[in-house]
Amino acid sequence: MTDDSTEARPGLAPGARSPVGTMFAALYGGLTPHPWRDPDDTRDAYALFYDRSLAMGWLDDVGGVVQITDAGPRERRTGAPGLWGMNDAGQEHPLALPGSSLVGWFQVGVEPLPVDRPLPVQPFLRCAGDVLARLGTLDLRAVQVLLPVQGLDPASSPPEYAGMPSLRTAGWFGAADPGSRTPVRVSLDGGRAPAITSAAPLIRERIGRLDQDVFACESSSLVDHDPLATAPPFDDALWNGPPRHRVTFHGTLAEWSLDTLGWLAGFLADLAAGQGVDTPLLFTAGRP
Repeated sequence: MTDDSTEARPGLAPGARSPVGTMFAALYGGLTPHPWRDPDDTRDAYALFYDRSLAMGWLDDVGGVVQITDAGPRERRTGAPGLWGMNDAGQEHPLALPGSSLVGWFQVGVEPLPVDRPLPVQPFLRCAGDVLARLGTLDLRAVQVLLPVQGLDPASSPPEYAGMPSLRTAGWFGAADPGSRTPVRVSLDGGRAPAITSAAPLIRERIGRLDQDVFACESSSLVDHDPLATAPPFDDALWNGPPRHRVTFHGTLAEWSLDTLGWLAGFLADLAAGQGVDTPLLFTAGRP
């Protein structure tokens, strides 16, 4: 071995982070493949999601290599911190409800969050949508997201809610076309934990009182749910499943888009955490 030679070996960089929970998204609807896409193209949903996450700075790929030099082992940090670490993705899932029109699913490990930031559901769904746009033309009908609410600090949603993280970006949707407002049905399910049902009245009250025009809640129910809300395409071991305790909010959303749905999911997660909910929640949204 010469003086300037090194041998790279896998290693873990100092300061590497552990995820605070799993975020899983399932998108339902119709996906018409692009006629120009090569059916033998090996760049599947997993590869495309990884590439898009990396390109946008959302992928946490902090790692390192141990280099063996004449001076001894030396660890070199690689990659950069991000919002999530890659787990898995695909278009079909063995646990999907038959006939559910699942067109894509994505699973990541959410990295530790600053106290003034919401769960990164908005970029997560945006990334998922970008991936499906590479594969075909999407007609989105419903979305499910597993929200790792346990990773949120309740202190980030103070009683006055003036500094709630998701509210800081609500103004973006104020420029949307008023004609784009659409009715939606949104469910939150706590699985075997009942906390979300007892928190539901205060969550509904605060949705209407807070300074945001993204989601107007008109009613809530403990019985009127989208059928998808009881059938997520993942194993109960991934959260506190099976689905059991849920609340459904009926209202109007600023626009039917993955961007808006991502914001709404993060907003509801903030509100739930502020009411003491500290377990994963299954978010399901569709147009009635």
